[in-house]
Amino acid sequence: MRSSFSSTSLTVVPFIRLPECNRRSPGHRIRRPRTSFTAMVQQTVEGGAPATYAKEMERLSAKESLLLAFKDAGGFEALVSGKTTDMQRIDVNERITGLERLNPSPRPTTSPFLEGLWNFEWFGSGSPGLFAAKVIFERFPSTLAGLSKMNLVLKDGYAKVTAHVKLLNSIETKFVLSTKVSVEGPLRMKEEYVEGIFESPTIVEETIPEQLKGAYSQALATAQQLPVPIRDAVANGLRVPLSGTFQRLFMISYLDEEILIIRDTAGIPEVLTRLEAPSSGMSETNPEYES
Repeated sequence: MRSSFSSTSLTVVPFIRLPECNRRSPGHRIRRPRTSFTAMVQQTVEGGAPATYAKEMERLSAKESLLLAFKDAGGFEALVSGKTTDMQRIDVNERITGLERLNPSPRPTTSPFLEGLWNFEWFGSGSPGLFAAKVIFERFPSTLAGLSKMNLVLKDGYAKVTAHVKLLNSIETKFVLSTKVSVEGPLRMKEEYVEGIFESPTIVEETIPEQLKGAYSQALATAQQLPVPIRDAVANGLRVPLSGTFQRLFMISYLDEEILIIRDTAGIPEVLTRLEAPSSGMSETNPEYES
């Protein structure tokens, strides 16, 4: 008896097993390989560090370039005496703009770097620094008086601009401009002038010219004969109340732990470098700012 099934009629169909990652089971989604995505993320992370380092190096280089431009322009003395040339001014302004582009502080008005003792390196018209310089040079001839330096103290919403003046190379005095500072936005602040003070001069007797020592001794004897109220008034300095009559708006365009750049409403920059942090001796330098 012949079988109904012929060996030639059988067809072997091979069973192909699907990879586990592509098999679909009820309630489960197909898992896709993530090799390319992972590689792209790793490449981004690895490429981020060199980019950040390069930007930081660019910022540090821009800072150094600006400080060198100040030196090449003659420094603070040349600035206040009007000896800075147009070429030097445009060079400094170009480097200021280059550094502002790399500002690391998105909200400088509330940054902890803002408070402290700062030294004026550069300023223009409309700034309190130039105001203090004008007050001094309008009252004393340039041959008799010199503005040696100016600094700014910022703390607890108040500021003091101090101009250090030397008369006849032997009499040292200060003009202090006190202001109230308020935050108007992430970049903008308002400054109200409160008071100006001409402090009592300090005389360095060793540096007095011989031809003036006799006049100095006579003036000193006369001062000792003045009534006590007048002597006290002279000792405490001459105060000029401003009561917020003058004010200005300005914007902080750059701030880090060493350099502060601000611009007034006309866009004129002022550049300051840090002398002292607020936590290191500010109360001794400025007792009125003790908290």
